[in-house]
Amino acid sequence: MPNPCCPPDHRDAIDERYGAAALEQETCLCAAVPFDPALLAAIPKDVVSRDYGCGDPTRWVRPGDRVLDLGSGSGKNAFICSQLVGAEGSVLGLDRNPNMLELANSACGSVASQIGYGNVSFRRAEIDQLAEDLDGQPLLADGCIDVVLSNCVLNLVQPSRRGQLLQEIRRVTAPGGRLAISDIICDKPVPLELQQDPDLWSGCISGAWLESEFCAAFEQLGFSKVALVDRQEEPWQVHAGIEFRSATLTAELPCC
Repeated sequence: MPNPCCPPDHRDAIDERYGAAALEQETCLCAAVPFDPALLAAIPKDVVSRDYGCGDPTRWVRPGDRVLDLGSGSGKNAFICSQLVGAEGSVLGLDRNPNMLELANSACGSVASQIGYGNVSFRRAEIDQLAEDLDGQPLLADGCIDVVLSNCVLNLVQPSRRGQLLQEIRRVTAPGGRLAISDIICDKPVPLELQQDPDLWSGCISGAWLESEFCAAFEQLGFSKVALVDRQEEPWQVHAGIEFRSATLTAELPCC
């Protein structure tokens, strides 16, 4: 029986909406921001146009990093990271949507040809279950990732699964590793009525993290230097008097 005090699991609505958006651009999804045109030049135009995000977490990637992109979608952020980390680094994108994965995988050869090396792979997985993928194959060991990225995806995860999501992010981050998570935050709690709306949820609105709790959640995991950067001054949208805006959270995991 569904819990009347919790929002329903909107994964079917998310799959349907993003599956369609992988085939044809949906302009109202998320709050897109500009990226460095030089980094986009090597990426196919359909991958770029069907990317749906609310920030640029790739700015915190360094040469040689092992990058994990949670909810990699069309693959745009992963392909940008592939250029930033260089041939010595690696990028793994995870997504549960078959259409998005097909779009991302179809571009791997083209991007590798453009930049001179291939260091990106994509797997079908739930982002709160990183030990194995949706085919039951082993995925990520403890402490194997230098930087965990996500772009407007954590808000899509049902609240009952967010504890596991956070624990998995912590588990796979290497000592000294970092987070760069762009997402939608809100200034007041979202009432259950709005959380039950599949269009608002799949549109990255009603699953937004309460701003005062977003940083605290990662601090409680043991991350340091937790901060909201690139926080929008003006709200992206307002619903029922609640302000929704994009921001990027950055943090580090102490070495000891």
